[in-house]
Amino acid sequence: MNEALTLLSFGEGGWGDTIAFGILVTVSLAIATLPFGLFLGFVIALAKNSSEPSLRLAANIYTTIFRGLPELLTLFLVYFGVQIGIQYGLTMIGVETYVEVNSFVAGMVALAFVFSSYASEAFLSAFRGIPDGQYEGGKALGMSRFKTMRFIILPQLIRLALPALGNLWLILVKETSLVSVIGLADLVREAGIAARVTKEPFLFFGIACLVYLVLAMISSAGLSRVERWTKRGEAAR
Repeated sequence: MNEALTLLSFGEGGWGDTIAFGILVTVSLAIATLPFGLFLGFVIALAKNSSEPSLRLAANIYTTIFRGLPELLTLFLVYFGVQIGIQYGLTMIGVETYVEVNSFVAGMVALAFVFSSYASEAFLSAFRGIPDGQYEGGKALGMSRFKTMRFIILPQLIRLALPALGNLWLILVKETSLVSVIGLADLVREAGIAARVTKEPFLFFGIACLVYLVLAMISSAGLSRVERWTKRGEAAR
């Protein structure tokens, strides 16, 4: 017990600061990915809900690709593919230099692509759950399409899509562990390094499991509060 506490302590001889940094990177990556993924998912849902066939086709191709590919493969394609693409483009214009893509940015982009492909389905289902009369009511009040979307449709859309988006957030937090394979010092990578150096894999991977469980519980509590807040109008009626 004393040995475990020593290994988990902060400062010289302990791995507490390393694990804490890994937690910070994991949480930062999930939070940075969320708005990008939500925005992209919303745009894809709008395209799927559009009357323009070409937009629907493009959106369906996008979601088919990123829902069909394994998340790890998507991460590799973004990390190595963008790097190779930039390198090739620079070579074409006569610039000979080595390009390395930031692993945090690559992880954020790859996870956002995957997250948005699933989030678009949540938004699309929410769109279909809003009666056409809501759009007609906005038009009858003389509101523009943008104002109708902002003040009438969007609040209902968030409330209807929130349960599914909450589940996707929990999945996103867990999927951040994939970025350890491209060298990002997240929780799993730091725990793995500590486990190899100290020969205590059960201790450090056990700590990583506990951290993810705590993050899931905090997220669930936060999502429950947000869901109650979105339903405050219903309770008032």
